[in-house]
Amino acid sequence: MFDNRLRPVFEFLPASVAMLSALALLAFPWAFFPIMPLLAWIVAALLGTWGLCRFLQGAAVIRYQTQLRQLPRYRLSPRQIPTSNSQLFLGRGFRWSQRHTQRLVEARHPDAKRYLQHGRLFRAARRAEQILDGIFGLRWLACGLRSDAWWNPVRPLPGVGGDPLLHGVGAAEEAPVTMDLNERNGHTLVVGTTRVGKTREAEILVTQDIRRGETVVVIDPKGDLELMMRCFAEAKRAGRLDTFHIIHLGFPEISARYNPVGDFGRITEVASRIATQLPSSGNSAAFREFAWRFTNVVARALVGLGRRPDYQVIARYVTNIEPLLIDYYEWWLEKVVPGDWRDSLGTIEQGLESKNLPLSHRGRDHYALALIKFANDRGLYDPVADGLRSAFDYDKTYFDKLTASLLPLLEKLTSGATGELLAPRYGDLNDDRPILDWMRVIRENGIVYVGLDALSDPEVASAVGNSMFADLTSIAGRLYKHGDTQGLPQAAGHRRAPCVVHADEFAELVGQEFSPLLNKAGGAGVQVTAYTQTTADIEAGIADRAKAGQILGNFNTLLMLRVRNEQTARVLTEHLPRVRVFTKTAESRVTDNNELETSVDFTSQNADRVMETETEMLQPADLMALPKGQCFALLHGGHLYKLRLPLPGRDPHAPTMLEEIRAERLSRYAGVEH
Repeated sequence: MFDNRLRPVFEFLPASVAMLSALALLAFPWAFFPIMPLLAWIVAALLGTWGLCRFLQGAAVIRYQTQLRQLPRYRLSPRQIPTSNSQLFLGRGFRWSQRHTQRLVEARHPDAKRYLQHGRLFRAARRAEQILDGIFGLRWLACGLRSDAWWNPVRPLPGVGGDPLLHGVGAAEEAPVTMDLNERNGHTLVVGTTRVGKTREAEILVTQDIRRGETVVVIDPKGDLELMMRCFAEAKRAGRLDTFHIIHLGFPEISARYNPVGDFGRITEVASRIATQLPSSGNSAAFREFAWRFTNVVARALVGLGRRPDYQVIARYVTNIEPLLIDYYEWWLEKVVPGDWRDSLGTIEQGLESKNLPLSHRGRDHYALALIKFANDRGLYDPVADGLRSAFDYDKTYFDKLTASLLPLLEKLTSGATGELLAPRYGDLNDDRPILDWMRVIRENGIVYVGLDALSDPEVASAVGNSMFADLTSIAGRLYKHGDTQGLPQAAGHRRAPCVVHADEFAELVGQEFSPLLNKAGGAGVQVTAYTQTTADIEAGIADRAKAGQILGNFNTLLMLRVRNEQTARVLTEHLPRVRVFTKTAESRVTDNNELETSVDFTSQNADRVMETETEMLQPADLMALPKGQCFALLHGGHLYKLRLPLPGRDPHAPTMLEEIRAERLSRYAGVEH
């Protein structure tokens, strides 16, 4: 019922009496048992054992009260992070139950406040530190005599804020918490506001994934250098630098190249990856559909000609469709028209006069007009050629209005050094940077860090991130059907490792293609771990509440750090059962006596009333009061765990500066074969 550990420590008095009595019996056995001194030793042993038990009980009470105020320091260097082929380490913690809810209710009672304050020794140490710091100033810190020195028995933890009671009620039961790797196919969502530990949790998970030899993809919109360096250091420690790739829009010189629309399962994916970045509300929806159709026509023509589409080529033909139309018509007519058709084409071209042409065709290339007329006169039909012809027929001014939103986007994606990354020239022998191929990455169990530099250009970051998710979804479809050895001989004993995708701030990247990646790609070995600040960010990113709920429903494992709104906290608390807790209320009654014959004037009564009430196992306010680096987790089908993450320790393999990564990448790219 009641935990009853928020009280004065009574155990030490009987423990002291028992211990002293045992010592007296051992020192003077003949004084107490002159006939049987052996009996004195037996009694002393019993008293000593009982006294020790009482002492340990009292120490447990003190330890419990101390941990409610301040937890022991928990630090792990990257080398100390445990790795298993069957379990995923999440942190240290305990399984939360009704007992911990009961303890939390008791610890928050006003009568328990005096047991949650720091002791006199701690307060004296803090006061002495303040005095010495005022006398010696910075010299006090320079000498290493600071409050967080390793030898200081009362050194405080780093300022993590929040309510320490949330972990203190179960700190004595703390142990490593893991989840079964088979559960990762159900995907994992990590929620927490800014600067509360999401990136630290990502580092812990990524470290284990790299050491297990899995295919690891880290997509980071911010382009956090610390996370990139952690991936580099772990790849170096695991001996996997030869399969480590960096795509960073902020550092193009060390980045591999990537064509977001160059690899696809269906040709329509090219247009979808570009058009989804355009506004779709209100009147913009019609322009978006036109942009999709026109981009799809260009992409189909390029593929028909045996060319790989990219942003640069699409931007070129969006502004000037005539060269593509000419190339495609010539290729098509060579296949379908026997004999020498070019002489007839020349005759048609000579007979064209500008004054007889429709307004939309005036100023157009006469050779292109001749190709169209030649095909129409002979009743030839090709869907791609017809699409090019329809785009060609638009009036130039009207066409520019229809593509007004598409052209600025393509301009951003193809400008400067970023354009060289996202529109690679496959035959350029002067560029040593490799071109990323997702299927090859999966075959070799590679590691990919993607930094999108969203702070500099969020629109480009969103476009590339959405295209990357769409690319991975398409790859998952091919893995479903053909595995990762399509077109290659099956190696003996070949086993494809899972592809683990870590998507930080994924609400900035989420799009229509993210739902299929979650609810269909698990069977292809794709395991998504997504990190976001609030559930409202997902709804804002996808602009559809129903689809946002669908995305949230596809995450079977939930880790929630400190959040800042009740709606997000309810995502976890609404899945928890209600529990019954006990509260104690002190009662005092006084009753007057009106009988004059007796000497009793009044009667009084004091009592404690115990009440049982039903409440939520966890309140949303508890999630909003979590200290930094602590979280609640729903694991193994809805079991609630309370976790805390380790503070980072020193890593000898971590690069000291970006120059080390740059030197290693440039030296490696110099030996890449295209």
